[in-house]
Amino acid sequence: MSKRILVIDDEQDIRDVVCLCLEEFGGWHTDGAESGCEGLQKAAAEPWDCILLDVSMPDMDGRAVYEHLQAHQGTQSIPVILLTAKVRATDRDRVSTLGVAGLIAKPFDPITLWQKVAQILDWAT
Repeated sequence: MSKRILVIDDEQDIRDVVCLCLEEFGGWHTDGAESGCEGLQKAAAEPWDCILLDVSMPDMDGRAVYEHLQAHQGTQSIPVILLTAKVRATDRDRVSTLGVAGLIAKPFDPITLWQKVAQILDWAT
């Protein structure tokens, strides 16, 4: 059965590239959300194997979205991978204390993105 991944990112170009790469190279089903609020609604409405979540969004940042996901029984078990353009050593430390599955830095290589996701989640490729 194909994996189902929700991509929450306010930048349409990034969202489209991520979805296309995961579908074409990983063979997975994807859907996108353009805001934290929309992402929370979609996360609760369907079962997801993973959520790729942008850290910097205008209405609700990735940390707030993640906290909402963790606060609800129906979404707290979904692994979350953060997408961010700002990656410093302190960011990696902060991510590990949040409890997210992992972190992928922007810009990323579209061809290997699906492999990074699979590696973080320990999915066989």
